[in-house]
Amino acid sequence: MFKFFKRVSTVVSSELNSMLDKAEDPVKLLDQYMRDMAEDIREVEAAVAKQIANEKMLKRKANDALALVEKRQDQAVKAIEAGNDDLARRALQDKKDHDATATALNESWERAKADADMLRSKLDEMKKEYQEMNLKKDSLKARAESAKTRTKINRTMSSIGGDDSKRGFERMEEKVLRFEAEAETSEDLSQASRTLDDEFEDLVKNDVDDELAALKEKLGK
Repeated sequence: MFKFFKRVSTVVSSELNSMLDKAEDPVKLLDQYMRDMAEDIREVEAAVAKQIANEKMLKRKANDALALVEKRQDQAVKAIEAGNDDLARRALQDKKDHDATATALNESWERAKADADMLRSKLDEMKKEYQEMNLKKDSLKARAESAKTRTKINRTMSSIGGDDSKRGFERMEEKVLRFEAEAETSEDLSQASRTLDDEFEDLVKNDVDDELAALKEKLGK
């Protein structure tokens, strides 16, 4: 009567792998699967409710027919006791008709009850499977997010150690070395440009400084 989860029959590993191979978002697809399954469950719940209502209606009609059978039986007895065979005959005929109706209605009720029980069982299975899939969905979503995060980290790390970055660092190192060489060269040139007079002037400064220090020491200063 109902195709069990007509939109989603099963969600298995091969399907998930296929999703990933097609670059589809498994998180969004899993959420969509759960929405489809929930809609299937709502449809079956409505069908079960309708079937249960039909079952109860048939049972009530069957009981009403049986009640009329008993009533006509009592009326036939009373008619016979009153000496009215014609009335008793008509009561028994009506009793026979209602008895046939009650039998047919009872058979219909039994079939309806069997269908309702089957639908209730299927509904319970669907709800159980839905709960299991919901738990599995949460686990799969966590795994998918973890995999995407690891992929992003790995790509970032690989770009840091890539050739472009390495060449950039090497260029900066070469530039710093060049700056240092230029600084040393300028110092050498500055030293080389000093004249003899500059050197003698420094020598005289040193002699004066030594004499000043000796005099301070003599004076106790």
